[in-house]
Amino acid sequence: MKKLLILLLFFGLVKARSQEYFPINSGVKTYKDKSIAFKNARIFITPKKIINNGTLLIKEGKVVNVGKNIAIPKGTHVIDLKNKSIYPSFIDVYSEFGIKKPKQSFNFRENPQYDAKRKGYYWNDHIRPDINAFDEFVFDKEEASKLLKQGFGVVNTHVDDGIMQGSGVLVTLNTKSTKAHRILSKRSGNYLSFSKSKSKQVYPTSKMGAMALLRQAYLDAQWYEKGHVQTTDLALEALNNNRNLTHIFKAGDYLNAIRADKIGDEFEIQYVILGGGDEYERIKEIKKSNATFIIPLNFRKPYDVTDIELAKKISLRDLRKWNQEPSNPGVLQKNNIQFATTLYKLKSLDDFYLNLRKAINFGLDKTVALESLTTIPSQILKNPYIGNLNIGSYANFIICSGDLFDKKTTLYENWIQGTKHIINPMNSIEIIGEYTLTIDDKEYKMHISQKKGKYQASIKRENQKIKANFSFKNNWIQLTINDKNSFSRITAKVSNTSSKLEGSGIDHNGNQINWQAIKQKKEKTKKSTENKKAPEVFASSYPNVGFGNYTIPKQETILIKNTTIWTSENNKVLKNSDLLISDGKISKLGKNLSSTKAKIIDGTNKYLTAGIIDEHSHIAASAINEAGHNSSAEVTIEDVINPDDINIYRNIAGGVTSIQILHGSANPIGGRSAIIKLKWGESADKLLYKNSPKFIKFALGENVKQSNWGDHNTSRFPQTRMGVEQVYIDYFQRAKEYDNVKKSGKPYRKDIELEALAEVLNKQRFISCHSYVQSEINMLMKVAEKFNFNINTFTHILEGYKVADKMKEHGVGGSTFSDWWAYKYEVNDAIPYNAAIMHNQGITVAINSDDPEMSRRLNQEAAKTIKYGNLSEQEAWNMITINPAKLLHLDKKTGSIKVGKDADVVLWSDNPLSIFAKVEKTIIDGAIFFDIQKDRLKREELKEERTKLINLMLKEKIKGSPTQNPSKKIKKLFHCDTE
Repeated sequence: MKKLLILLLFFGLVKARSQEYFPINSGVKTYKDKSIAFKNARIFITPKKIINNGTLLIKEGKVVNVGKNIAIPKGTHVIDLKNKSIYPSFIDVYSEFGIKKPKQSFNFRENPQYDAKRKGYYWNDHIRPDINAFDEFVFDKEEASKLLKQGFGVVNTHVDDGIMQGSGVLVTLNTKSTKAHRILSKRSGNYLSFSKSKSKQVYPTSKMGAMALLRQAYLDAQWYEKGHVQTTDLALEALNNNRNLTHIFKAGDYLNAIRADKIGDEFEIQYVILGGGDEYERIKEIKKSNATFIIPLNFRKPYDVTDIELAKKISLRDLRKWNQEPSNPGVLQKNNIQFATTLYKLKSLDDFYLNLRKAINFGLDKTVALESLTTIPSQILKNPYIGNLNIGSYANFIICSGDLFDKKTTLYENWIQGTKHIINPMNSIEIIGEYTLTIDDKEYKMHISQKKGKYQASIKRENQKIKANFSFKNNWIQLTINDKNSFSRITAKVSNTSSKLEGSGIDHNGNQINWQAIKQKKEKTKKSTENKKAPEVFASSYPNVGFGNYTIPKQETILIKNTTIWTSENNKVLKNSDLLISDGKISKLGKNLSSTKAKIIDGTNKYLTAGIIDEHSHIAASAINEAGHNSSAEVTIEDVINPDDINIYRNIAGGVTSIQILHGSANPIGGRSAIIKLKWGESADKLLYKNSPKFIKFALGENVKQSNWGDHNTSRFPQTRMGVEQVYIDYFQRAKEYDNVKKSGKPYRKDIELEALAEVLNKQRFISCHSYVQSEINMLMKVAEKFNFNINTFTHILEGYKVADKMKEHGVGGSTFSDWWAYKYEVNDAIPYNAAIMHNQGITVAINSDDPEMSRRLNQEAAKTIKYGNLSEQEAWNMITINPAKLLHLDKKTGSIKVGKDADVVLWSDNPLSIFAKVEKTIIDGAIFFDIQKDRLKREELKEERTKLINLMLKEKIKGSPTQNPSKKIKKLFHCDTE
């Protein structure tokens, strides 16, 4: 039955060809596409389906049959591939082949563009789902030839421009065909990223803005599809039309991959994610995404560490990444995460096989490697006719001398759609090696090598280098030697026996000469019976930076004995007391406590306090400001938490256990905040407080009206303090009307921005407002009262002492600096007594940092209120513990030492307000996240690890591996006004 089906398929193809009706004005019609049989080959039908001594039968660009002992029709051209292998040609699922790179249209001397330029499309130019790569595609024959030589037969290409980038086009690399024949799919996938297009439209300016824009575009597309929009929007129509395509998201690193997957989950879209090669760093979170990944093989080169001083510039993270990156594909495989590999980001195509073999050496299985280039891309693109040699598939295959991933294997031909593309002559003879060359009575040493596909020869006589030109093509040698102005031109066709080359030639006088070159036999070296050592891969920590944890600290039962406890509860101090922690909570508090299960910590002559809380921080985030609009209530810092920030570790070393990461002060209405616990090593989602109170950042003053943005960059409303007030009134009025429609039960277009502001009106979200000048503070309180809500916190509030009575009446708290003043015009009236004056008026006052350096010494900042205001030690300490907890509405959970609260406590070596005090242990939810003794051990371990990695790099340089120059990466520190 199977043979009958095959014969029917074969004759069906012939019949279909005979029924063509297109007129051809070229005389008698002939067929080029005869059937071709490749026999006696090792054939990889798929990476897991392999036959030895098999036959592959193709016709008209398709596989007609494949297997053993198959019938070969009469008239078939037969090619014997004994001792050779056939593999499916590769697919690059993420490419920009044939697409001209878009040019940047932004002119920095022009005023910013806030509105979209495209008419009839979405309100934001960076949303471009209507773009079709097919319209932009131009086949590049030269580039195609380069890819063919690497074994690729199909590329999935697209226009990499925008947050929504439109659809891709799937093309073969058949250089001998027409465009129509090459195109396999005009809409092969829907592409997205977090990067803006080349349009100069300002919004979004941040990753969190890009994420908010994606969400809003999806919501608007749903609203549009229901027919609620009267005008035509071609972008939203395209977005809905692309829904059933494969959605490919360019993430570029593991953090962005998790962020992209989060958006996909919200809208029930499973993205295929272009990774960054660092997925091994958070492999559990990557696995949870259930995404298929596309992985670049752009492993970094070792650093040149011969200069010790320059080597010190390289971070341990970068040293590790050089060592760890090649293991990434193997780690993905071990965790059963499906992935394709891509040439994307590879600087040189010559590195493709080098890096692929390196990944195999670091643990990637060869079968999985082949799947990542064939069947997985086929599945991603939903095209079963590529990436395999099943019957009916395209005749896209590689003919090579052996194992495709073996360094010694030669690629001969790459057939695409049944068309042959020669990479290396099939019957070429290997001539590389050392020879003794004799020309008449002169003897030379000749070394023949190959570099980038070209043969070359180095010739010496009596250790003197001789000028020579050499070529080897189609099994013919051409050699010209210039030995002391004596020229010899020799030529010969090489036979299958290449151990001896010989032929004839002429000398500079035109006389005939005889020559021969005898290949020197290599001395056989005894092969080691031991298995080749696998490369040493340094373990990845959480996060994968210095001082990261190799295991995440676990909750313990802990008993801290005989210590002085500052409870932050009604200024109560307990001396010579004990604290029992169990199940992440404060279990008991008193004297002479005992527990058989507990880890005992001696607190004699030490101090125990609640963990410090920073109400205003900008650490642990990848972005702080979304400055594209005067309101960015739609963005949230929760989207851009960065758990890898070393400042988390520095903060817990300073006794900080919780922080509020606030949006910056680029606009009157900023973004939503994130409140996190500093659980060093945990993933971003596990840092967040569960069911934490909702906050949003507002701002007043110079920043929001763009006073310091430069003349060319100040066209955005508002430009005055009057305008700032009007922004608040306008937006709250809109939010009020939006909320009324929503509550009415009528259909409404969901607007993420207005949702957040409606929550403020409904007292479900609290405002923390950046503020300095008393007039503006009064203004915002009046606006809030007009709309029947209160401001929660004025942060900075350096003129709070002027309006403390009004603040008390309004019910707003203050979070301020201890002694900052005169660093810009609007703080000229700041005084260091500010905190004490507000406190004495009965206002809840906190001392905050707004600075990654200050945040790890907030204990000393609090101490300054004793000098400036005569506060007691306990009053001062409350300003960084229970008071910020109250401002954040977390005081029932944390901020003081009380039975039932979260076990967020710090053990100090001395009085916590002393400059001599050191944190000995920081405990969060009953787990020890900082231990000063372990910290000292870590420092020694990190020095040792650094030395080992540098020595490994030195070995690579000695071996002749290409290196890169060391460079020091300057970490960007965020503040309120950071762009």
